[in-house]
Parts: sequence; structure tokens; C-alpha cells
Amino acid sequence: MTTELAILIGLQASGKTTFYRQRLAGTHVHVSKDNFGKRSRGKQARQLRLIAEALEADRNVAVDNTNPSPEDWAPLIEIGRAHGARVVAYWFPLDVEGTMARNALRPPDIRVPDVGIYATLGRMRRPGPSSGFDRVWAVRFDGAGGFEVTDATEGS
Repeated sequence: MTTELAILIGLQASGKTTFYRQRLAGTHVHVSKDNFGKRSRGKQARQLRLIAEALEADRNVAVDNTNPSPEDWAPLIEIGRAHGARVVAYWFPLDVEGTMARNALRPPDIRVPDVGIYATLGRMRRPGPSSGFDRVWAVRFDGAGGFEVTDATEGS
């Protein structure tokens, strides 16, 4: 069985971690720079090491960061390919108004300053198969506390 590297791509407070918990937690190792602490150094190297270790152990991995651009996801795709993994993107389409509202509801210690969300928005690119993904899924809130996932590979 081929392992899977799932790369979650979306603004802060777009639902990525909640989606991971609801849909991927039972099957994928969670890797997120948010778990490394604000003052941690070498976050990218640590993240790549954790991904490699999981894939070497034949475990699926979900990378739960904003991953806004090809520069961010290219090293992840590269490590996935090096380990023979299927690489998929879970794209959280942009909803700035919803993101800002959900972020405002977060506890102060994990709330992202508005400027941080807008900085990520400026770097955000929509992933597609030409970016190196085997499949691209679009993830939206379903209005009932869950998510609707649709194939967004074509036309990317």
C-alpha cells in the first residue's frame, strides 16, 4: 500500500486543524509547525525530519500549516516523492471574511494578528496538478459542523 502525504493549504483559521481532527487523525500523523513553539528554531528542518520519519515507517502524514505557495509546498512534495508517497493537497478556498470571524473567536494566545492573515493572503496560491500534486481536494464547511470535500484536480 502506498503511503500518502497530505498537504493542507489555506489561510489561518480556515478550518485546517479541525478538518485534520475530523477526517485524517485516524489515518495520518499530524505534523504542524504550530506544535513546535513560537521560539523554536529550525522549524522547517524539524518538520521535514518528522515527515521523513513517518513516511519511512510507512505511515501517512498530514502537514497542517498554511503552506501558501509553491515555495512552501515544493520541499514537502519532494520529500514525499523521495519516499514513494502519493502527494495530495487539501485546498481550503479563500474566505477572508469567514477566516477573520473564526480567528476573532480564538483564544487570545492562538489568535493570529490581522496583518499576519493578510500577509499569508498575499502569498496564497491555488494548488494544482501542475504543482506536483497527484490529487487536489477542495474543502469547504458544510454548514453542519463538518466539511464537504470535492475533487478540484481538474481545471487547477
